[in-house]
Amino acid sequence: MANVAPTAARPTARRSTLRLAASIALGAFAIVLLALSTGQLWWKFWLFAPQYPQGLILNVSLTGFSGDVAEIDTLNHYIGMAHLDTAARFERAVSGPAMMALCVAVALLLIIRRRATVWIAAALTALLPIVFVVDSMTWLRRFGHGLDPRAPLRIKPFTPNMFGEGTIGQFETFARAEAGFWLSVAAVALLVGAALVRPRAGASR
Repeated sequence: MANVAPTAARPTARRSTLRLAASIALGAFAIVLLALSTGQLWWKFWLFAPQYPQGLILNVSLTGFSGDVAEIDTLNHYIGMAHLDTAARFERAVSGPAMMALCVAVALLLIIRRRATVWIAAALTALLPIVFVVDSMTWLRRFGHGLDPRAPLRIKPFTPNMFGEGTIGQFETFARAEAGFWLSVAAVALLVGAALVRPRAGASR
């Protein structure tokens, strides 16, 4: 009879160990996705007009812009909008170190054998796509409402759409999230999964 309790505890301890390993693996995969997202595009904008039937493209990453930047800046000049290079300079400058710090923080929180710390890691990671969207929308509004009154062309202040279709003057616009953004969302989902499978502290004892 004395051996019943230790013997019964072994499967429970084994399951707890497997759940811990699965939690760490999911978290490690989330960190990889976060690292990969840094070098990917996060958002893309298209502008269509009769003189641009193929459309102009603006690619947005965490560190800057690419695509038809010069042409878009020229068009922006005529309506008094600031150059794209002036947008989110601080955010672009700190994005690399901030992403590295986030990955390290998530790794450290995963090492701690507590479910609560994994939830904290998921919450911290969730801030990344949320802050990106909120900050981007803030800059779009600032650009569209901070038009120079001395510009050659005068149009009403506007806020470019960050989701789906929109209109700016004679331009039809379209915007959508790209791989970098979705990788960060997937990282959040993996960390939520890691928190759900993480055994409670002391479960294997």
